[in-house]
Amino acid sequence: MIGVTETTGSDEGAVAAAPTTPQQWRGFLERYGERYAMNHPDDDKLLDLLDGDQLDALDREERVEVWLGEAPAGEEALVASEKRLGVRFPPSLRGFFLASDGWTSVNGWVDGVHPCGRVSWMRDGDAGMRVTEIYDSIPGNEDDVQLFRRSVEIARGEDFWLLDPTDVGPDGEWAAYEFAPKYGNPTKYPSFSALFHSGYEDMD
Repeated sequence: MIGVTETTGSDEGAVAAAPTTPQQWRGFLERYGERYAMNHPDDDKLLDLLDGDQLDALDREERVEVWLGEAPAGEEALVASEKRLGVRFPPSLRGFFLASDGWTSVNGWVDGVHPCGRVSWMRDGDAGMRVTEIYDSIPGNEDDVQLFRRSVEIARGEDFWLLDPTDVGPDGEWAAYEFAPKYGNPTKYPSFSALFHSGYEDMD
């Protein structure tokens, strides 16, 4: 869905801080796309989605509605991914995939959220394997290395988004991490939705 709406003085329709259901995710992601367009007007992937009228609207600092995601994943595809990894995804991640099977543009240093068919163990990916080997070669990184070896990679670019299936909260959510290899010290969030929402909040 792509369109243009008038700019207002307030951020109407406050988004949920931790969307879980597909319906909550859909509303949140629509608002995320609008804010992303306002804050990243030169993003090449974004510009490819917009027509001339919408580009003019961005120049006028009007709100542009743009869907940066994909079609929803089907339950069958979602279950196949869980079976491949030997886990059942936490509620907020399942809700996300059932609203959008991946996301193309994320605020920060990841390229986008993987579709469910590309979610993998960090230890199995080439980039994750390299980072793990480098950190393992440096004394004092034992905790980080163990995190890498047990975590699922949900998004990657210069940085990683990771979910730890061994750290489960009472709501069934897995601990989530944003990790920048060049800086170290993974930043922990209580859930995938909280991690995603942090990027929304940072776009002010």
